[in-house]
Amino acid sequence: MTQGIDIQNVHLTREGTAVFAGLNLQLRERRIGIVGRNGAGKSSLIRLMAGLAVPQSGRVTVEGVDVLKDRSGALDTIGILFQNPDHQIIFPAVIEEIAFGLEQKGLKRAAAQARARQVLEHHGRADWADRLSHALSQGQRQLLCLMAVLAMEPRWILFDEPFASLDMPTALAIEARIKALDQNVVLITHDPARVTGFDRIIWLEAGQVAADGPPEDVLPRYRAAMEDLARGMAC
Repeated sequence: MTQGIDIQNVHLTREGTAVFAGLNLQLRERRIGIVGRNGAGKSSLIRLMAGLAVPQSGRVTVEGVDVLKDRSGALDTIGILFQNPDHQIIFPAVIEEIAFGLEQKGLKRAAAQARARQVLEHHGRADWADRLSHALSQGQRQLLCLMAVLAMEPRWILFDEPFASLDMPTALAIEARIKALDQNVVLITHDPARVTGFDRIIWLEAGQVAADGPPEDVLPRYRAAMEDLARGMAC
């Protein structure tokens, strides 16, 4: 049984504005979607889960690991993909990008690069090893980021709007890869269709949980609320 992600009484303020005030969530399901408007706190939430945002109070654990205090343990338990792969890619060469995280986990450089080549081969991208990261397309850079995370074998993977700026074929290919993952997944999206088959949907509104449950319960309510807002904006 997974210990999951526990968010305990978290208070988070950014630039003087409260994002969360006493947020509590327990995440155990294999596939969890997070929906909500811009500014609802979605990205802040997964940054908390990944240990990239520091709350003023409260605690976040992933599989029992305090992701803020134990960064080494966090590498084994959780990975994150940002909306824009260019905010994530550090190294000019593909092989270096994938090997970096493995070196952070303690592998020697040669062993890390050998493992990185195995990852590329597994995904049918062995010919990418010596390619320049910036020369890849947007979708290819997104896949590179995913492979770099998968190489580290975390138990949870967080996705922040992974389909943004992708054309339809590339978005469908990324979606298929996400569906095939063995890891637990938390995915932020503006498109409810992307998470209709998930186990659980959390709808955030102004830093609070507006609804939480199976997609057949939450998504129709979310759609109806967004349609009401759209009609109001059109008046």
